[in-house]
Amino acid sequence: MKAVAYEQAGSLDRADALSDVTLKKPDAIGRDLLVKVEAVSVNPVDYKIRSAVSAEPGQWKVLGWDAVGTVVEAGDAVKNFRVGDQVWYAGSLTRPGANSEFHLVDERIVGHKPTSLSKMEAAALPLTSITAWEMLFDRLDVRKPVPGTVNAILIIGGAGGVGSIAIQLVRALTDLTVIATASRAETREWVKQLGAHHIIDHSKPLAAQVEALGIGKPAFVFSTTETLRHLAEIVELIAPQGRFGLIDDPDVLNIVPFKRKSVSVHWELMFTRSLFETADMDAQGRLLDEVARLVDEGRIKSTLTDVLSPINAENLKKAHAILESGRARGKIVVEGWEDA
Repeated sequence: MKAVAYEQAGSLDRADALSDVTLKKPDAIGRDLLVKVEAVSVNPVDYKIRSAVSAEPGQWKVLGWDAVGTVVEAGDAVKNFRVGDQVWYAGSLTRPGANSEFHLVDERIVGHKPTSLSKMEAAALPLTSITAWEMLFDRLDVRKPVPGTVNAILIIGGAGGVGSIAIQLVRALTDLTVIATASRAETREWVKQLGAHHIIDHSKPLAAQVEALGIGKPAFVFSTTETLRHLAEIVELIAPQGRFGLIDDPDVLNIVPFKRKSVSVHWELMFTRSLFETADMDAQGRLLDEVARLVDEGRIKSTLTDVLSPINAENLKKAHAILESGRARGKIVVEGWEDA
């Protein structure tokens, strides 16, 4: 089967940073589904792993943690899917990624693709939807108010992949006031279209901008990017007894300044359930089915902004370069296999 992979970790400017290769097609056993991959999305985890983690000696490392495709084989213990089902999922860090014609994935972290979306539109959503949902409803528990505070959430990095779906989930499922950050005209317009009530500029100090809104200190802050740069501002602007969550990877995170306000700090990694095969691992499959329902009801839209075709090393390199620039808006999807 065709795949895009690499052997040695490193920068994107190397000729072998990503390569078109041919690998053996796997077989589905147990609770695994074998999916014929038809569209994939690219996330920061792709370039972070590509730049830092090499393949095992003599092996190829395949990236890709967002996929849409069709089930072509089901293991003998599969309960919820059958051959021919159209599915979407984000996969697991412990297994080869989805940048291959055929991909094995545990059914517990798979959902049924929204019927109202194209494969490209759907491929933009799984990883970011899981990340945003788990942070909002499992970690920050935003449906439980913080006593005496304004019922509002600040989403830092509102125009990125996770921010784009987080805004929509908050608007669809809560009555929270959404403050989103965006620094360019096109990203400000994007987050406005997604439903943000207020927009502030993350290239400038945040606390004064939040105060100028005149609504009070928000109960919740969700930081998707550059947390370390904004940390002192977050400490100042968040409400006492508020809840703060982040998903990026600062080298050091000093949370001592939050103590005076009794702010709880939450870290989200959407791969945790699959990494440790937690008892509630199947919650991700149910979550994706719920997001699909919201999409098909017209309450959430795809965050797709750009499509490259076909799925090959050249186009995946282009997608990695856009993400590494830090100026991406929404999600980039790569679709279809040449001569497939």
